[in-house]
This record gives sequence, structure tokens and C-alpha cells, in this order.
Amino acid sequence: MNAQSCFWIGLAGALAALAFAFRQRRKVLRFSEGTPQMAQIAAAIRKGANAYLRRQYRTVARIFAVVFALLLLLAAFGRLDSWFIPFAFVTGGCWSALSGFVGMRIATAANVRTANAAHESLNQGLKVAFASGAVMGFTVVGLGLLDISIWFHVLRYGAGLDAQTIAHTMVMFGMGASFMALFARVGGGIFTKAADVGADLVGKVEAGIPEDDPRNPATIADNVGDNVGDVAGMGADLYESYVGSILAAFALGASAYSGEDLAWNAMLLPLAIAVVGVLCSIAGSFLIRTKENTGQRALLGTLRRGTYSAALLSAILAAPLTYFILGLEHIGVYLAILAGLAAGCAIGYFTERYTSASYAPTRNLADATETGAGTTVIGGLSLGMKSTAAPVLIVGAAIILSFLAAGGTLSTDAADYALRFDRGLYGIGVAAVGMLSTLGITLATDAYGPVADNAGGIAEMSGLGEEVRDRTDALDSLGNTTAATGKGFAIGSAALTALALLVSYVDVVKVRVPGTLDLSLTNPAVLVGLFIGAMLTFLFAAMTMSGVQTAAQAIVQEVRRQFREITGIMDGSAQPDYAACVDLCTKGALHEMVLPSLLAVTVPVLTGIFLGVEAVVGLLCGVTVTGFLMAVFMSNAGGAWDNAKKYIEGGSHGGKGSECHKAAVIGDTVGDPFKDTSGPSLNILIKLMSTVSIVFSGLVITLSPFFLG
Repeated sequence: MNAQSCFWIGLAGALAALAFAFRQRRKVLRFSEGTPQMAQIAAAIRKGANAYLRRQYRTVARIFAVVFALLLLLAAFGRLDSWFIPFAFVTGGCWSALSGFVGMRIATAANVRTANAAHESLNQGLKVAFASGAVMGFTVVGLGLLDISIWFHVLRYGAGLDAQTIAHTMVMFGMGASFMALFARVGGGIFTKAADVGADLVGKVEAGIPEDDPRNPATIADNVGDNVGDVAGMGADLYESYVGSILAAFALGASAYSGEDLAWNAMLLPLAIAVVGVLCSIAGSFLIRTKENTGQRALLGTLRRGTYSAALLSAILAAPLTYFILGLEHIGVYLAILAGLAAGCAIGYFTERYTSASYAPTRNLADATETGAGTTVIGGLSLGMKSTAAPVLIVGAAIILSFLAAGGTLSTDAADYALRFDRGLYGIGVAAVGMLSTLGITLATDAYGPVADNAGGIAEMSGLGEEVRDRTDALDSLGNTTAATGKGFAIGSAALTALALLVSYVDVVKVRVPGTLDLSLTNPAVLVGLFIGAMLTFLFAAMTMSGVQTAAQAIVQEVRRQFREITGIMDGSAQPDYAACVDLCTKGALHEMVLPSLLAVTVPVLTGIFLGVEAVVGLLCGVTVTGFLMAVFMSNAGGAWDNAKKYIEGGSHGGKGSECHKAAVIGDTVGDPFKDTSGPSLNILIKLMSTVSIVFSGLVITLSPFFLG
């Protein structure tokens, strides 16, 4: 088949995804906002979220301008492979930011509508919240496919480049998306968790008032944070994961199949898988509905029905796609796609097992609150560490199976070892695409959680009935589990994509550096690079956690001040100064996000300049392995702490206000920055460092001899 003529399907898939997102948006906006008081609270949340994103985008734009100028300078001196890279850096960042912005806009419109719909029934609340999540999910995949398709056609038909040049140029395009995503995740995560921790510590523990009580000065900031961190940050994060996996598969496919004149076909296949995944996700979304008075298992079951059905449909349709695009002799690539899909579903399942209150691990964590906050924290740390075993084994099995299925060999004795090795790596690349192929519905089940959380806050602040809060709490608790599942998909795909990017880096360096690279562990440069990469994971996590701590301390002091100085807050006769807490969170997040985010850009370049390209390979290996484990540990521990708290708030162990509840709140304050700031940011760090290493390889190779002699 003539693969070159079929790349238009990327545009078709993008339009289908964006059209469905627009349809879901109209569906959400048809619902009522409820009472004037509910609309007023929602407007305050919307105003705060918009104000934060404007200031964040202005800050990031200045940094982008500096990097863009540097890339132009490198291109002028021939240290970049293409003049298109600086401009693709900007477009990638813009699309990533737009993904998060669109999701945040619909989330701040849907929160109040979900609260009002939950007044009618649980199913109505789920319908509105999930529809808003679908807007986010399908906007992300639609814009991702649109970005890839536009640049492909520009490079192929505008610049007239061949398959391998296009593939190796486009793999560098992910840097802008990853750069923006890291700022969005870190900044939004610091904002939301500073507000959440501050509101919980002073409101729940010290003052003894309920969550989202309107007397708490930090409650509006907490709800704003759900949108700028858990929605806008998450959208930018998964946009770069989605695009990065497809571009990495492009590069690997063009290299592996160039000898058979199948390079175009190997690039087309991951794009076609992504498009089919869009259609299957749309079909699966119609299966998500629930009945009134249902439990967490049933709610989890309805979301599983939608996501698993989409994955099954994708698995079925991927077989004829592989046959028609690559031919029967390469049908093993289909098994690699299946390995990725199965790995994604398996990671999702084990994430649910460790974070949902429907299962023993989280319930056992709730039991630990009987003996205080100390045992609760210890139990959560232990749970998170245990939870790393299953994802590591799953991803490891997916790597081996996809490598072998696509034609790779683990033996170096074969005469065609190099070719078979490249084929195997392509299998790993398409496995990552398979894992994220149904991202539209996976992200929809993830993004609806913050909407449900906001809906509960609006219900509490506007004085709706207890049954409404019970329904929104049920949706919110499920949202914690689906959010952890979404992070699991992102982290799992990050490991596969980072491996593909690492190979791309080695390929780029081999072209530029004469001689043979010594990548053995006996090379001191590689070993030192491994240590630096491993250290960087802990340094980055520490800096982002510290950012939450610093900002949260400011919120705690401000809430205490208002309780102390504004008379009448506790009896409801005076209104707190909500804007002061929103402003403190904004300033703290913007100040604390810059330094950890810049680590991802500066460390690979400096390591390469002072220690050589072999050290960069070690660096990328070290940060990938430790970053993957740390991300899983932090995300799952945080999700379990949060759901253990909600399990107690549902009536177990004395319910709200009990000593067990106070211990659970302490555990949750530890888990908040784990699961929503540091943990999810690590998967972006892994891929961004790989892409930065590729883009700046020319500069490193030019400058490193001056320091290495």
C-alpha cells in the first residue's frame, strides 16, 4: 500500500476527537448552574483559576522566549538538525498549554452543574462530570494528532524531506510540549496542594470544621487548585505523553524498516493506532452510566466497562491495521501493540487495587489510624513501596514481549543482530502507543475527578442537602482512584517512551561522533552519569515537595490570622478574605516552580559538556529507572492516603471529627504533594531530559572536548 498518501488519517482522527469534545461541551453547558449562590461560588473559583493561568503563562512565555532564541542561535551555527526545531518547540508548548486551558475552562463550568445535577441523582452527577472529563480527554488527543499531522505535512510536502529525516526531526519536537507540561504540573501541583494542605490542617484539624466549609478562608483557593493543578496541569502532562509516544515510534520505525522500503508504513502504523483508539474511546464513553445508591465497586465497574471495552475494540482493530500497513511477515508487531494495551490495563487494575477503598490495602491503611498519625504515615509509605512491584514487572514483561514479538533478539550472535535489534525497539515504541491509544476515555475518567471534588465543595458552601454531598463524595472518592490510574498509564508509557528516546539519542550521537561509544558500566563516565540521574530524581522530588511546604506554611499562617483577626468568621456573621489565600498560592506556585523545572534542561547539557556523551546515556538510564519507581510509589501512596481519609469520612472508624479522622487527615496532607505534585511531574522529567539531550547533542559534542581534553 502507498503509505505516504494515508497520513491524512491523522487529521481525520483529530477532527473526530475535537468534534466529540465539542459535542460533550455542549452537553455539559445545557445543564443548569442551580441557585444564584452556587453560581456566585463557581464564578469565584473560575476567576481565581483564570487569573492563575494568565500569570503562569506569562512567566513561562518569558522562559520559552529565551530557549527559542537559544535554539535559533544553535540552528544558525549548524548545531541543530533542522531549522524547524525552534518553531516546533514553540508550537508544542502552545498546544500543550491549550490542552490544559480548554480542560480547565470546561471543568470550571461543569463543577457547579455537577453539584446541581447530583441534587437530582447520582447518575446525573456522573453524567455531567464525565462529560466534562471527556472534553479534556478528547481535546488532548485531538490537538496531539493535529500537531503531529500538520508538522508531518509541512515537512513532507512543504520541505520535501524523506521518511528518516522527518522521523528524526519530529522526535525532537516533543521538547516544547514536555517543557510546558513540566511547568504546568509543578506550578499547578504546588498551588493546589499548598491550598489543600493549608485548608485541611487549620480547618479540619485545628478548627474542627468540615471540608469546604465556607468559613475556611482557604476553601476557594483549594477549589481553584483542583482546576489549575489536577485539570490544567494534567492535560498538559498527558498531551506530551501522548505526542511523545507517537513521535518516538516514528523515529524507531523509520530506522528499523528503511531497508525494506517500509519506513513510511512503520511511521503510519502508530498514527493509525492512535486514530483507531480515538474512535474506540468514543464508543466506550457511551457505556458509562450508573444507578442510584450504588457503591464504590459498582461505580468503579461502570468506568471499567467503558475503558476496558475501548481497549478491547482497539486490540481487535489493531490486527487488520498491522496486516494492511506492514504486511503478514511483520504481524508480530501486532503482538507488541497487544502487549502495550494489556500492560496499560494491568497497571490500571493494580493501581485500583492499591488506591481504592473497595480493596484491602486502603482499608488496612484506614485501620492504621486507630493508633494515630504516625502509624498512618508509616502504613502509607509501606503501601506505596509495595505498589511498585506490579508496575515494574508489568512494564518489564511488556518490554521483553514487545521486543521479541516485533522481531528482536536477545542474542548478539545473530548475523542480522543490528536489524533485529532495531525491529525489537520499534515493537517497544508501538507498545507505548498501544498503551496510550485509548487515552481519550482514560483521561476522561481521570479528569472528571477534580470536577466532582469541586462539586462537593460548592454543595457544602451553598448549603445543599446531605444527600448531595454524599453523592459528590462518592464521585470524588472514585475520582481519586481513576486519577491514580491515569497517572499509572502516564508513568508506564513514560518508561517505554524514555527507552525509545534513549535509543534515539544514541543513534544521533553515533552519527556525530566518530569511533565507538563505550556504554559499558565499567566506563567511569557512564557510572557517574547513572549516579547523577538517580540523584536527580530525589533532588527534583525534594524541591517540588519543599515548594508545597513553603507555600502551604504561608497559607496556614494566613488562615490562622484570619480566624484570629476577623471576628465573626466562625459564627458566619463575617466573610473570610478568600482572595488573599488565592493570591498567596499563586505567588508561591510561580516562585517555586521555576528552579526544579529548569533542572531538566540544564543537567543533561552540563553533564554532557563536562563528562561527555557516554555520561548522558548513564544519566538518562539512572533518572528513568529511579524516576519510574518514585513516581509509582508517590502517586499510589498519595491516592491511598486520600481514599483512606474519605473511607473514614463515610462513617468508618468513628467518621468525621474522630481521632481516626484527624490521623487520616495528617496522612492525606503528606500524600497530597506525593500524588499531585512530585509524583506525576517525574514522568515528564524522564521524557523531557531525553528530548533535551537529543536536541542539544550538537552543542554538547562541540563543547565537551574543551573540558575532556
